[in-house]
Amino acid sequence: MAAPANTAVDLSAALVTAPVDAGHWLVILPVALCIGLGAILMMLRDRTAWHGWIAIPGLVLLVLIDAALLHKVAAEGPITMVMGRWLPPFGIAFSVDLFSAIMALTAAVVALAASLYALGEITTSGRRYGFFPFLLLLLAGVSGAFLTGDVFNLYVWFEVLLISSFGLLILGSEREQIDGALKYAVLNLIATTLFLVSVGYLYAIFGTLNMADIAMKARAPGNTAPLMTLAGLFLLAFGMKAAAFPVNFWLPASYHTPRITVSALFAGLLTKVGIYALIRVLVMLLPVERAGLGPITTVVAIATMLAGVLGALGENDLRRLLGYVVISGIGTMLAGVALGSADGLSGAIFYALHSMVLMTALYLLAGQAARRGGGFSLSELGGLYRQSGWFAGLSLVLFFAACGLPPFSGFWPKVVLVKAALDTGAWWIAATILLAGFLTTIVFGRIFLLAYWRPRTAPDAIAPVPIVWQAGLPILALTALVIGFGLFPEQLLHLTQRAASGLEDPSAYLHSVFPGGAGAQ
Repeated sequence: MAAPANTAVDLSAALVTAPVDAGHWLVILPVALCIGLGAILMMLRDRTAWHGWIAIPGLVLLVLIDAALLHKVAAEGPITMVMGRWLPPFGIAFSVDLFSAIMALTAAVVALAASLYALGEITTSGRRYGFFPFLLLLLAGVSGAFLTGDVFNLYVWFEVLLISSFGLLILGSEREQIDGALKYAVLNLIATTLFLVSVGYLYAIFGTLNMADIAMKARAPGNTAPLMTLAGLFLLAFGMKAAAFPVNFWLPASYHTPRITVSALFAGLLTKVGIYALIRVLVMLLPVERAGLGPITTVVAIATMLAGVLGALGENDLRRLLGYVVISGIGTMLAGVALGSADGLSGAIFYALHSMVLMTALYLLAGQAARRGGGFSLSELGGLYRQSGWFAGLSLVLFFAACGLPPFSGFWPKVVLVKAALDTGAWWIAATILLAGFLTTIVFGRIFLLAYWRPRTAPDAIAPVPIVWQAGLPILALTALVIGFGLFPEQLLHLTQRAASGLEDPSAYLHSVFPGGAGAQ
């Protein structure tokens, strides 16, 4: 990309507000809605019975807003809204392209499904601890991270979601939860500190934190700044957030401790925000340095895929097992980042969307399996197929999707990633993706044989437990998405390919921030 003209920006000109399209307000509405609803629920702390019935219509509205935002971006290209009267790069900008819009919509759908499930799982005590306000503030942090166009504000939204996740993790204040929260907190706080150090380093180099401005300056000819060190710091910080090897041990040590609704939310959202930030910073802002870190990223991706699936093979607790499956999926997404091609990035984005929906569904399904079987231990579970054939069939659909088998959603992103790896000669990445998929099939085959097909071995009989609508509806809806993505992948593949192209060539993104074509010099 050509460097911008060396034109100084008059500071006073930054105070002139350009006309704002009414549709641009969609950019900030997701964050404003979540914060506003969270504040309202906090003020209604003495009316906890109302919380769910206020939060769920709000989340339905959030899905509609994010869907409208995605439609607008897909039709018109990236859009930017600036806070106050300070234009970029001096003001705080919210900039949305296809990548961020797709991720924000998927996050809203996942949160809506989890909140419906919570109606039947979260008790009065859990609501008094603030489950629904924390959920909405968590979603405000996630949405803000996806929609911001400023690196420092990306850090701020990480802090918002981190604080909210602490509240959800210790919901109930049980000993196991406190232990899991401590392990979760230590490494995430280290990652957050590294992220803040990297942001300071970034500002010292470029004198700006606006993503579009950084992207232009990083591509300018003659740039001799030590950007490889900066890219390495970002890779480490976001790798910790995403639970990539070798800093992944906190995830299976903490995700099994909270309520199953909270585990489902975390599995669907938190690590994906880390992957999003990694792709946004390394691919769009620092593409040359991403290519230089390609060998390291490849090793990390392969090790993460294998560490995750081997951990799942050796695990007996269903919740911890699913935590390792999350880790293995992170490795698959990192493989697309390591490849760096448009097809590789498209596959990584598609897989992230698939994983957000699937892992949420799998955790919710595990909650119902434990409710029917009396616990999460595979040694004790059994006879679930005899209790309910349709429940077993639903489980099998999600298991096939997790293994990457057709015709479900996990198949297509793996096809895209394997093809991208073979096209670039990286056969070792393709082989690892296929090997991890084979081992994942064994993992879920073992779950089905032990928990569903095998007769129950425990002496006490478990009476069949009906699935209430609050649990059945979100699981069915997420399963329908998994099937739909698999049977009709064309539109989603088209969107992810356009999103990947927009990251490789961010000219449309830059133009939405700087319509005049120049940033600060």
